This record gives sequence, C-alpha cells and structure tokens, in this order.
Amino acid sequence: MKTASQTLHRSNASAAPGAAPIPLDGEDEEAVLRAHLSDILARRQLSALFQPIVNMQTGDIIAYEGLIRGPSDSPLHAPMNLFKVARAAGLTTRVEHLCSQVILERFAELDLPGKLFLNVSPECLLRREPRHGDTLDHIQHIGINPERVIIELTENQPTYDYELMREAVRHYRAMGFQIAIDDLGEGFSSLRLWSELRPEYVKIDMHFTQGINDDPVKLQFVRSIQEIAEKSNTLVIAEGIETQAELLVIRDVGVAYGQGYHLGRPHPQPARASSAEVVKALARHGVAVYPQRGAEKHAATIVKLLNQVQAVPPVMTNNEVYEIFLKEPKLLIIPVVDGDAPLGLISRFDMIDHFARPYQRELYGKKSCKQFMDRNPLIADQGTTMQELSFRMVQADAHHLFNGFIITDQGRYLGLGTGHDLMREITQMQINAARYANPLTQLPGNVPINEHIDRLLESGTRFWACYVDLDHFKPFNDVYGYRRGDDVIQLTGVMLSERCDPNRDFVGHIGGDDFMVLFQSEDWELRCESILADFEHNVQEFYSIEDRERGGYLSEDRQGKKVFYSLMSLSIGAIRVEPRQYYTHHQIATAAAESKRQAKKIHGNSLFLDRRQQPQG
Repeated sequence: MKTASQTLHRSNASAAPGAAPIPLDGEDEEAVLRAHLSDILARRQLSALFQPIVNMQTGDIIAYEGLIRGPSDSPLHAPMNLFKVARAAGLTTRVEHLCSQVILERFAELDLPGKLFLNVSPECLLRREPRHGDTLDHIQHIGINPERVIIELTENQPTYDYELMREAVRHYRAMGFQIAIDDLGEGFSSLRLWSELRPEYVKIDMHFTQGINDDPVKLQFVRSIQEIAEKSNTLVIAEGIETQAELLVIRDVGVAYGQGYHLGRPHPQPARASSAEVVKALARHGVAVYPQRGAEKHAATIVKLLNQVQAVPPVMTNNEVYEIFLKEPKLLIIPVVDGDAPLGLISRFDMIDHFARPYQRELYGKKSCKQFMDRNPLIADQGTTMQELSFRMVQADAHHLFNGFIITDQGRYLGLGTGHDLMREITQMQINAARYANPLTQLPGNVPINEHIDRLLESGTRFWACYVDLDHFKPFNDVYGYRRGDDVIQLTGVMLSERCDPNRDFVGHIGGDDFMVLFQSEDWELRCESILADFEHNVQEFYSIEDRERGGYLSEDRQGKKVFYSLMSLSIGAIRVEPRQYYTHHQIATAAAESKRQAKKIHGNSLFLDRRQQPQG
C-alpha cells in the first residue's frame, strides 16, 4: 500500500525509466543521500508534472493533479525514493511543503484551466507551523484563487484523530479550499474518513478501475461507491483508466470524472483538451457491455442449514430419550454427543418401532441410548459447501436423506441439518444460477439479458435485437443423444461470441437452444451472415458420414411415424430498435420472438429482419 509520502505528488508510474535505485546499506551511503536531499531543498531542485482529470460525459478537462519529480539524474528522482530519504532524515513535512509550493507556482505559471488537485498528507495538514508561511497568503500571492485548489488527502496511518482532522478540514474549507480523499478502497480507513470529513471528491483506487470491464466484482464495488457518493453529494473520480473499454464501463456507471494514461499521462506541459479519440468515444451513443458473473459455484456453506438441536449424552437411557420424543412431538432426530464429540443420531421412528415390539422396552429401556443409535451418521464441518455435502448424501445410504446430518466446527458438535433443507437450497441455487448465467455455455441468462436491454432502452441508442434458434434440434437429440446436443449448443455459444464485438455487442443464452444477441455494431448484418456460415460449416462434424452425404436422417415424430429431417440449421430473427420506439424488455422479447418465427419458416440457415418496426405489447 502506498503511504501518503509515497503518493504525494505521484504519477501512475512510480519511477522514470533509468532512475537509480536507493542504496541504503551503510551509514556512508545514507549520509550521501541525506546530503543530496539537503541540496535539493536548498536549491529547490524539484519539478512539477500535471495529469488531466476528465469529465466522463463531455471529455472536457476539468482539473489537473499536481505530481512531483526530483532531479532527472538523481537517485531521488522518483517521489517514492525522495520521501523514503526524507522520512529517514525527519524532513517529510519540509519536503512536502516545498513540493506544494513548486506545484502551485508552476500551475500558475502555465496558466492551466480548471482546478488543481494538490496531494497533502494528514500529517502535513495537521501541522500548521508558522515557519512554513501562511498557505492562503502564498496561494493568493501567486495568483490562484483558493476555490480552484482541492486538497487531496493521502493516507499513511491506520488510525486518525478524526476530531482533529475535522477541525483542520473546517479551517481549510473556511479559506475556500475543497477536500478530496485519495485511493478509496486501498487504504486503512478511507471509508471511515469519507464518513467523517464528507469530502467534495473521492478517488477510487486504480485497482478497482483496471480491468473493470472483465471483472464483475470490481464493477459492483464501483457501482456501490457511486451509489454512496450520490447520496452524500460527493463527486467520484476513477483513477488508473488505461483502456477505452474501462473508460466506457466507468462512464456508464455514472462516475463523474476519470484520470489515467488513456486520458492523459503526467507531463510538464500537459494538454489543455482531451484527445479526439477520447472525446469521440465518450460522445458515442450506446452502452458498454458490463462483465457478467459466471454460473454459481455453489460455494455457500452448510452453516446456513444449521439447526441447534439439544444433544443427549451416551449415558442417557432409552427410556429417557423416549420421554423426550413424547414431550416434543415435532422432534424427529436426537443427536448423541459425548462432551463435544458427536457419536450418532437417534430417529424417532426407529425408537418407536423398537418399543412397539414385545418386550423391547423391558429389555432395552434402561440401557444406554447408543443401543438404537445410528453409529455412522453423516458428519460435515460447517465450512463444507452445499454442493459437496449433496454429493456425499447422494452417494450414501438412503436413510441419511431422512436422518439429516451433523454439523461440526473442527470436530465439535454444533447442530443438525436436514436433507429436505439441503435439497431445497441446492435446487434454489441452481434456479438462481441459471437466471444469471447458463451453466452449459456460461453465457449470461435471462436476468442480465433483460438488464442489458433496459440499459440500451434508457440510453436512447439504436440497436438490433436478434433471437437465435436452432432448427431440428429435438430430433437430433433423439437420434444422437443429449451429450452430442449439449456440444452443439456450446459450439453455437462460442460462434456467437467470436463474431461479436465484446465491448459493444451482448450475447445471452435464454435457455435450451435459444440465444439472444443485442448488437450495437453497425455491421451487425455481416456478423450474422458470418455466424450462419460458421454454423453451416461446423455442424457437419456432429453427423455421421452417411447422414452428411444425404443431407439428413430418418427419425420418428411424436406420432411414431418415420420422418426425414434435414441437417440442423440456424434461424436468426432480428428487429431494429430505434430510440423511444419500445419501452420495456418485454416488448423487445415479444417482437424478436415473432421475427424468429418468421425466420424459421425459411428453409436452411436464415436471417429475417422485421422491417415493419411496429412495437409489440
């Protein structure tokens, strides 16, 4: 993690190429570096760089972050090295003040537009020492309005004196400055600091920005931060944007501003306007394709199924256990536990069955309850996943489904779980997983398909919805088997994905042999033709040589009659969606399904575009 002194006036690169490493082995080398630092301070041998911060809707540069460098031929060129020596020499605050002065003076000299983000450590913010001069007087002397300066707090301590921090922030706000928190999500307590100081800006750490277009967890983190920011009147800045795909996902989440190499690198004389590439990308209508979570891995543990059932010791008699069952009619299973160690389970019905037999109660009533105990129960640690336990239960004897299982914590008894609850949870998990991601193809399921359609409709962009369906798939399954049918479905999903632009086009799997493709690519029709050609070529591999040569095969229909079926083909029904033509994903689904029905009336691989353009619903 970067400390405040490391991040102070930093760039996205920690050191310039060729910068010498700091050798701190030995007192002589340390003394040389300290002397070098003293010379830098005395001669003000620091230079400023500025990295643009861009409005994510317009592409306008609204501010610059001030960064610092030591002499280019010096081992203290990189800020990380500079502050490492400063800390060792007890000069951190003095170096930080000089960095701020150099950046402020150069910002004024360049007459850069917008605001300036000035990195300040909490340590420096809290030390208002007279010898450093009055901050407000210095800024006004060089011609900068304090309202143009944002104090960007960097984090270097695991805890803060929050009351003192609030007082310092009030002091600087009274002078006209605004406050930003740097590297949100990376530091010790940045969320607490956000709550305490209520800054005007928060910067999301670049870890959560980079690769956000491929990582649903990072996407969810940024969406959550954006939601909190909207409720607290805070503006979010995403750091570390390095690709256009990252840029567009972050824009669509609603993040106000962005910063990173894709938008502009730190430079002594930075550009005053964003590149044409960035402006064009941000101005483009449409939505980014969000990363989707994969099918559920059933990672939920069985602790969710825990029922705390009072256990009995092995010294308890069968008569005593029988009385417990009589007093609690709904109790079906009683665990037998010796100290913390589970021994077995006693079933209500087994005990009643034994006691109903002649002389059984007289013979065994006063004996240990272990007499009627299942001595080989299913025992699982609380960290066992639902999927793992369900597999064990299927492999075990049938009575375990009724008896349930014992849940332990490192061998110590915790409670019981029932087979009924386990099966219910597994079934629900499979249903939920299929809604979000098809387990066969791993493509997004119905929920994310509908969410993406709603985002497209809300954005007011033109797009094409294509319903994709396999022809003659059921008789193929009957003749060649479900395993081969699954292979065809998986191949279809791969072909659809390969012919789509992953940053603009969305491929979803509705279920079975039905798919949905949502194109923003203007060349969508050429892509569809390529998909049809791919399918026609590749599907041949799934048939026998004889069936390929005659172009089909014989199979029985539902009435038991022999019918000749052609080789499988692909039907694509497409609709063009104009802004404000449709209003819900239900209307899109209805219209696309109708177009697909028309496509299936055409023999062979076919693409049908509904040109009537009449909303359904």
